[in-house]
Amino acid sequence: MITKLFIVDDHFMVIEGIRSLLQGEKDIEWMGHAMNASSCLAFLAHQEPDVILMDINLPDKSGIDLCKEVKELYPAVAVLGLSTFNQQPVIRNMMDSGASGYVLKNATKEELLTAITTVRMGKTFLSFEAVQSLRETASEALVITRREKEVLQLIAEGLTNAEIAAQLFISVLTVNTHRKNLIEKFDAANTAMLIAKAAKRGVL
Repeated sequence: MITKLFIVDDHFMVIEGIRSLLQGEKDIEWMGHAMNASSCLAFLAHQEPDVILMDINLPDKSGIDLCKEVKELYPAVAVLGLSTFNQQPVIRNMMDSGASGYVLKNATKEELLTAITTVRMGKTFLSFEAVQSLRETASEALVITRREKEVLQLIAEGLTNAEIAAQLFISVLTVNTHRKNLIEKFDAANTAMLIAKAAKRGVL
């Protein structure tokens, strides 16, 4: 199965490096490259590749936004995120925007070919580093108990420790312990920061 491949990256050395790496691969048809988002969209208006290797950082638009736009306009095209970044938020945002995979620029030829082939077949590919990054973040996920969440909700509503204790039928000392634990878990300096951080993380 021949894969028509297109690359979007603002560094010519990266483009040439990948092109030379894949040169001679009988299953890869090199369709060309774009160095920014607008050039990519202009190309897609006339030709449709099977797979796009897409950099995250582009001069006129982020690869994350471009990926979303490309998938809305050309849903059959598989987008493979290409980056030097392996931070969890970047990976997740790219995947949430419709990318079929994510590979780092330090990938070997074999890994790159596997990534291209995998997404071409409609499956998902994540490089080893990307998987590790997602796992590490998952292990650091905030865990709060049901009771802590109840206390947190009442703190956010402005109730005092005594009022919370009365409403939940627990002692003031227990409420105070929950409050201290919550402040520690959210790495907050005070109650106001606790509420702000909880709201930001979608716990409230």
